Amino acid sequence: MSTTTTSPTPTQTRARAARRRQGMLMIVLLAIALVAPLFAYPVFLMKVLCFALFACAFNLLLGFAGLLSFGHAAFLATGGYVTGFLLSSYPGLTPELGIVVGTLAAVILGTLFGALAIRRQGIYFAMVTLALAQMMFFFYIQAPFTGGEDGLHGVPRGKLLGLIDLSDNLAMYYVVLAIFVIGFAIIQRTVHSPFGQVLKAIRENEPRAVSLGYNVDAYKLVAFVISAGLAGLAGATKTVVFQLASLTDAHWHMSGEVILMTLVGGVGTLFGPLVGAGLVVSLQTQLAQSPLGNWVSVILGSIFVLCVLSFRSGIVGEIQNMVRKNFK
Repeated sequence: MSTTTTSPTPTQTRARAARRRQGMLMIVLLAIALVAPLFAYPVFLMKVLCFALFACAFNLLLGFAGLLSFGHAAFLATGGYVTGFLLSSYPGLTPELGIVVGTLAAVILGTLFGALAIRRQGIYFAMVTLALAQMMFFFYIQAPFTGGEDGLHGVPRGKLLGLIDLSDNLAMYYVVLAIFVIGFAIIQRTVHSPFGQVLKAIRENEPRAVSLGYNVDAYKLVAFVISAGLAGLAGATKTVVFQLASLTDAHWHMSGEVILMTLVGGVGTLFGPLVGAGLVVSLQTQLAQSPLGNWVSVILGSIFVLCVLSFRSGIVGEIQNMVRKNFK
């Protein structure tokens, strides 16, 4: 009995090579992240990781589902405020429980927002999310548990699992890194799953997806909730790191910043938001310490315009395009 084997097509070969390159890149980046505290300030690195997770969560919605949200700051702030309130009010509560509850609060809020917002498309969807986020902003100003304009200060880091003292910045860094890796893995698995393929189909041609029998609204809602939950996870983690939850995270400026991070890095790419977040946070930190501190927004806006005009696919997107051309 003879067996026949079929050789892989050129497309399959390129896809496998791309997956191998992506896997190697992930290993290299993880190795760099593990030793990064030896060369850079851990608190700065934690800030980059928190905003990178926030940007990756936003990119899941915009880059793979084609939904532009102007209200993602609401989920970042919700995760932060809920976690900060719980850890401040209940000293015996461990930080991991506070982060989990803060993330669940963002998931619930994302479900409510998503159920309303997905009824509209395009700019109308964006405006609905912005309006809902502004409602949350004014709620957080008035709510007694948020501290109003003063914010929540002195949130205790506590001990992870009651054992690891997170007041040590190095220990806190590796916890934040683990949280980021988990969040990034969820996004990667979502994107490469059949669910993710349907999201891409909806992004490319929604009427065609409807004609194929997919419940488009249900897919959009699930994507919105996953994105909101991960944004809440980033906000909850950020609150524990800086021991602070403030209105800055709820302001519409924060929603604009995450759009900037995603577009500069490369919308629709896995690593683009990570690069964009690192670039924006680094520039903000450096410029704030320079004589140009009052011009941070202007400089960031100029960089955004230049990147959009010169790198329409973002930094990572342009690099990927060059790699594809060289490996054809």
